[in-house]
Amino acid sequence: MIEIKYFGAVAERTKCEFEKVTFSEVSLQDLLHGLNQKYQFESLTFSIAVNQKIVPKTVDYTLQANDIVALLPPFAGG
Repeated sequence: MIEIKYFGAVAERTKCEFEKVTFSEVSLQDLLHGLNQKYQFESLTFSIAVNQKIVPKTVDYTLQANDIVALLPPFAGG
């Protein structure tokens, strides 16, 4: 099972802060594609962290059971 955590505008779009999906192994791109179909993320800007490490959306990354994926709002700093 993979846990997905939503923050900022992504959480507003999904109307939840997290959900768990049943996969033993899935690519990050396939997961994002499924979430995009479900929630229509096209207009949102967000970063992705897997197990608290930022991962580019374009990287060929295979998620494992018990991974935690976070969809994070853009960071601002000063």
